[in-house]
Amino acid sequence: MPHGFRHPSIPMKIIAFIPAYNEEKTIVDVIKGAMNYVDEIIVVDDGSTDDTANKAKGAGAFVQSNPRNLGVGATFKNGINLAIGHGADALVTLDGDNQFHVEDIPRILEPILKGKADLVTGTRFSKEGIGQEMGRTKAFGNRFFSKLISRLTGFEFTDTQCGFRAYSKEALLRLNLYGRFTYTQEVFLNLVNKNLTVTEIPIKVKPREVGKSRVVKNPFHYGLRAMKIIVLAERDHYPLKFFGIISAVFFSMAGISLLTVMVNWFITKQTSPYSNLITIGGFLAMLGVVLLVVALFADMLGRQRQLQEEVLYHFRNSNYKK
Repeated sequence: MPHGFRHPSIPMKIIAFIPAYNEEKTIVDVIKGAMNYVDEIIVVDDGSTDDTANKAKGAGAFVQSNPRNLGVGATFKNGINLAIGHGADALVTLDGDNQFHVEDIPRILEPILKGKADLVTGTRFSKEGIGQEMGRTKAFGNRFFSKLISRLTGFEFTDTQCGFRAYSKEALLRLNLYGRFTYTQEVFLNLVNKNLTVTEIPIKVKPREVGKSRVVKNPFHYGLRAMKIIVLAERDHYPLKFFGIISAVFFSMAGISLLTVMVNWFITKQTSPYSNLITIGGFLAMLGVVLLVVALFADMLGRQRQLQEEVLYHFRNSNYKK
């Protein structure tokens, strides 16, 4: 452990978590490098078909293997649960492909250890970063999702896809995720919604040594699945607003349809040729009412979910390994 990295009067257990899939050629270097800055390393092998798990164990990491390839989101949730079970006071997450500089771990952890943030994420799109070296499609997608998450949370983020992050104990206990495909954007929505502090730290990355990204194999496919996770997360966090907006859209369409008929009747004293709009407007208004009722019920269920998550938080905290 580098001298001065942590104040000796603050006994904190720092764990690094590495999700890995077929990273046998790079996982050992990542583990050995990270060991200089953390107390323990957890590797979740997501159904690798190579020797990743054995290599990680041999390098000194605690390894859990998924029975099959479950996806980055499911693997991340497993890692969070393991970190809680191992008593992490702070958690660093990094990839097993050796693209991140492990020397940046102290910088990522610093705001956590000083109590200034609950989530610190690396950003490759700052002046100090190398976001401009990504492929155009991947860079565009990254910026799109970063702007979308910024708009939804009300905070400015430049890189919401980076896997090099640090979490406080409070963030680990509060975090509840549901997406299996990926987790990167959902984490922002979940923690910001719970009033936890999120900040970014500029980082640089190294060229990938072996293979290609296992998450963004097809940018279009990734975009659709990531959008699904974001939409569902927003639905769960703001159910009244989510369904209320949809209801308002149907009411607006119904209003336009019926207003067209009314204007035509005042002018011509007949509904033709817009008679069909009466039926359409009535149907749209009915859908608006149904969705409004759904919005009220969803809001009630959302309040129940908040209570359940609060109970889960206290359960996790009371059972936290000391």
